Amino acid sequence: MSKSLFKEFEAVSSKAWKQKIQVDLKGADYNDELIWKTNEDINVKPFYHADEFETLAEVSNSKATQWKISQYIVVTNAENANLKAIDAINRGAESIFFKITSRDISAEILFQNIDLSKTNINVICSFLSEDYIKNLLSEVNYKTELPKITIHTDIIGNLAKTGNWYKSLNDDYKIFENIINTTQQLSVDLSLYQNAGATIVQQLAYGLAHVNEYLNHFEASKNSNLNNITVTFNIAVGGNYFFEIAKTRALRQLWSTLAAAYNLKTECNIIATPSKRNKTIYDYNVNMLRTTTECMSAILGGANIICNQPYDAIFHKSNEFGDRIARNQLLILKNESYFNKVNNPADGAYYIESLTTQLAEKALEIFKNIEANGGFLSQLKTGTIQRKIKESASKEQTEFDAEKLILLGTNKYPNALDKMKDNLEISPFLKIEKRKTLIEPIIKKRLSEKLENKRLNQE
Repeated sequence: MSKSLFKEFEAVSSKAWKQKIQVDLKGADYNDELIWKTNEDINVKPFYHADEFETLAEVSNSKATQWKISQYIVVTNAENANLKAIDAINRGAESIFFKITSRDISAEILFQNIDLSKTNINVICSFLSEDYIKNLLSEVNYKTELPKITIHTDIIGNLAKTGNWYKSLNDDYKIFENIINTTQQLSVDLSLYQNAGATIVQQLAYGLAHVNEYLNHFEASKNSNLNNITVTFNIAVGGNYFFEIAKTRALRQLWSTLAAAYNLKTECNIIATPSKRNKTIYDYNVNMLRTTTECMSAILGGANIICNQPYDAIFHKSNEFGDRIARNQLLILKNESYFNKVNNPADGAYYIESLTTQLAEKALEIFKNIEANGGFLSQLKTGTIQRKIKESASKEQTEFDAEKLILLGTNKYPNALDKMKDNLEISPFLKIEKRKTLIEPIIKKRLSEKLENKRLNQE
């Protein structure tokens, strides 16, 4: 199409657009009718325009053409997990995320017949052991000279989730430091904050303060060398589509700023999985729609690895059908919807660029406040972080209960004939365990739990 065609039309400013909208509103208030305020304290406008930006946004560092499809596997038996991983790889998985539950799991058996030079492997352990990690890495290095393996060790994340250290503060940090020096890999789990009900701004701020707690420790330590360290963030992606795209982009920007202050590599890896907070047991097939759009947000936002959640993960034991459907959702996005054909697809979208900037700026304010008041670990110990998350979660729960926040098939248009009591293989509800803890743990909770319990009792 000839560019001369567009020269016949005058450019329309944002001011002119707003004037036209106000005329069409016929006296209604523009701010009341068309601007809505989010829980992140962001005013979302009906349109965004180029003249609202002083400079063009920088090109982001994410590579959407390179994202990997991952399969999450809980390892209770090395041989069974190995067979499951091989099957997943043969069916399209490009990455495997192993959660190892016991020191008795054999790395040799777990990794047998897996080409570790081609398949990206992530490992997280339910325990803290320097010797186990070293044995695992020796097995990997024996198999290949260029392993693609990431070890996830997050002692503060474990403290926040359980309320206790693995052993003690000093012992945990000593083992943790040795593991990081060996692997040169630092991993921070932000998914806990999202699944517990934190706002997007809080997730970003707490994630930044969380990783900064480690960086402060290593900077003060004489035994640590972070020159070649690779940082990985594990995030949970919620249902607010454009905001979640912006969240991933903002996380990269915030890490780049923080890393530059420590003279570290400004690039990071991001592993994304759908949130559990908005998943339901009734009308559970809707979970597939939710996870699909959440995976789309993660891809467009620039996540490196997407680990989808099976539609029935909250109420069924791990099963072949659920895993296959979850994997196939990603295969369709990649191979049929072409979500790997363009790098940085969200760059230049005025709405997303505006959200990214606002989320990053607001998160940075909270981060600075945390640092000015003793740091993340200190505020965990005083319960400040927990209190802030509970306040946000309570506000979101109130919106759900009032049907301002909609989960179709659950608090809106429920199917009264839908029965689930005999279909629950595992409990989908929050379990309270009475035990002694050093701090109050941050608790994950789904929005629909109270309503689902009521319906189950009425079946």
